[in-house]
Amino acid sequence: MRGWWREIAGLVLPVACGGCGRPRTELCEECGAQLHGGAPRPVRPEPEPAGLPPVHAAAAYENAVRAVLLAHKERGVLGLAGVLGKALAGAVRAGAGPPDPGPLLLVPVPSARRAVAARGHDPARRIALAAAAELRRAGTPARVAAVLRQRRPVADQSGLGARDRQANLAGALELVAGGRRLLGAGPVVLVDDLLTTGASLAEAARAIDESGRPEGTASRVRRAAVVAASPSAFEINRNWH
Repeated sequence: MRGWWREIAGLVLPVACGGCGRPRTELCEECGAQLHGGAPRPVRPEPEPAGLPPVHAAAAYENAVRAVLLAHKERGVLGLAGVLGKALAGAVRAGAGPPDPGPLLLVPVPSARRAVAARGHDPARRIALAAAAELRRAGTPARVAAVLRQRRPVADQSGLGARDRQANLAGALELVAGGRRLLGAGPVVLVDDLLTTGASLAEAARAIDESGRPEGTASRVRRAAVVAASPSAFEINRNWH
């Protein structure tokens, strides 16, 4: 019910910029420039968790970008999913290599069940759906494969350092029933709204590779993409190849 209420409220309540609060616009030109104005770039946290795939981010998690992500994620401003999906699609394209057979499979990192219940929606999945639609409009076959779920409860990540986050998430994700079959349809790109320590993306990559990859074959996860990364990770630009 909460999700439906937010959908209806978004149609009838006054619109304000998710970044600065300016009235009568969902995202003003100045805040939009912070989200979409720069070229997506490779990002890397320090310390780097084992198993983290190459990651591209559209913007640094600060100022208007931070405000827009929080408005969508915590305040239920669901109309912002489109602009966030556009940014995520740009990060996906920035990390693309040679064309692969089959559509891109955008695999969102799942939120905890209690967080989804509290918010009334799953932010990463909603943004992933918008990103897949944006990619298709631009001629890149893509679809969302929500094949991951939490296998056990995890603690709230806020306030945890890099090592504690890795310990908190270790072994927390698994494939849903039928996930192995779905992953065979194309190259996998992990997606999330935000990268801080990289622990969530590393755990997602582990769950896919351990549960959905035939023994002795290469990793299914080619790369990852996020809307935003912590400013420190956004400044690190390494050559991984």
